[in-house]
Amino acid sequence: MEVAPSAKPPVCRILDFGKYRYEQTKREKEARHHSHKVKTKEIKLRPNIGTHDYDYKKNHVIDFLQHGDRVKVTCFYRGREMAHQEIGRELVNKMIGEVEEYGAVESPPKKMGNTYSVVLGPVKLTK
Repeated sequence: MEVAPSAKPPVCRILDFGKYRYEQTKREKEARHHSHKVKTKEIKLRPNIGTHDYDYKKNHVIDFLQHGDRVKVTCFYRGREMAHQEIGRELVNKMIGEVEEYGAVESPPKKMGNTYSVVLGPVKLTK
């Protein structure tokens, strides 16, 4: 193995290639062990949700964001609730406002069929 190719003359070292590969894969596994894969969690709301249920779900959103996960907040409508979609929009916007110190909007709120959803990503805190 070449240690210092720019030196005059170049410096080389003889080593056991099997041992070298083993140590290299061990280092890669350790690096993977310390990495955090970002997951997307989903919180579902309904327009007629109670205050306690809303607070409970909001706390879950905060926990997910603090652990570094992405959160998709979805409000879905059924039947006559479709006539008052502004209630669901207000609910999702209220959630965004209350968790803005923990997460930022990654994709803007959008309406697809009978759901209204937004994706929030964790905010990196500087210490």
